[in-house]
Amino acid sequence: MDFEILIDDIYIKLFNQDQLAPVHNKSILSLLNDYEDKNWRLAKFQDYIWDHIALTALSEHERTKLIGKSRSILRKAAQNLRLTDNQNDIGRGSELAEILLYGIMANHYNALSIVPKIFYKQNNRDNVKGADSVHIVVENDNDFSLWFGEAKFYKDINDARLNEIVKSVENSLSSDKLRKENSIITNINDLESLIEDTTLFQKIKQTLSDSNSMDNIKPKLNIPILLLHECAITAQNQEMDDDYREKIRQFHLSRAKSYFTKQIHLLSTKITKYSSIKFHLILFPVPNKDEIVEKFYQDANYFKGQNNG
Repeated sequence: MDFEILIDDIYIKLFNQDQLAPVHNKSILSLLNDYEDKNWRLAKFQDYIWDHIALTALSEHERTKLIGKSRSILRKAAQNLRLTDNQNDIGRGSELAEILLYGIMANHYNALSIVPKIFYKQNNRDNVKGADSVHIVVENDNDFSLWFGEAKFYKDINDARLNEIVKSVENSLSSDKLRKENSIITNINDLESLIEDTTLFQKIKQTLSDSNSMDNIKPKLNIPILLLHECAITAQNQEMDDDYREKIRQFHLSRAKSYFTKQIHLLSTKITKYSSIKFHLILFPVPNKDEIVEKFYQDANYFKGQNNG
């Protein structure tokens, strides 16, 4: 992993005296970029985004076809981005958060990019909605888990924002949305290319079949929720030291506790088999959202060839 892992644990170990329930199905991951010469390493962060953009902006067939052609990969991937010029659009930079989540899924969770969402949003006449990322993790015992992610990039993660995220997660967990995601997985060629074990491939197809009840699938379901967020602590800091780590640790733990409290209150009785679904809150602080998004857009336009003369 290119970034420092500050927190990586299940909720109950981090808050062992907490009375909140159910928490056995919840975990927290906090990641930090570092500093150099008293500055947050923006170039390192942007490199990570562009190093992993192909996982969501290109199909498996295109990624394979372009192996060894790094510039072609970047150009092709950039062409599939849908960028907004509206500076006030709260969703501006959402593609960046999606790419970051795909990178984290690959590097930290060893997940396979089954449905590259930016690719399908750009290339399908009917925009692919629902989850911001779709992955499968192959387990040790010839089994698999299913991962449908949420990716947000906000200027803050106050309680109002956390309420919005809970609502977004609730919407993504409707049986109709889950069934559509499963249908996309089983009807694309990428699945067979990525799952080489024919027995496991058939097991995945059968499990995600439209004839199978969503109740049977939920024990395999994981929801990673990436909160890429602007952070005053990070903006005011100048080096990666223990003081900074502790401040971010306490802030992220407080936000995680607040988020899961809201999620349990709003969803635990609404979502069938809620306690069977695993939720992974991923927090990543940045000093300035606007600066990061603007640099990402500049790079995207460059790779698209718009500034090449």
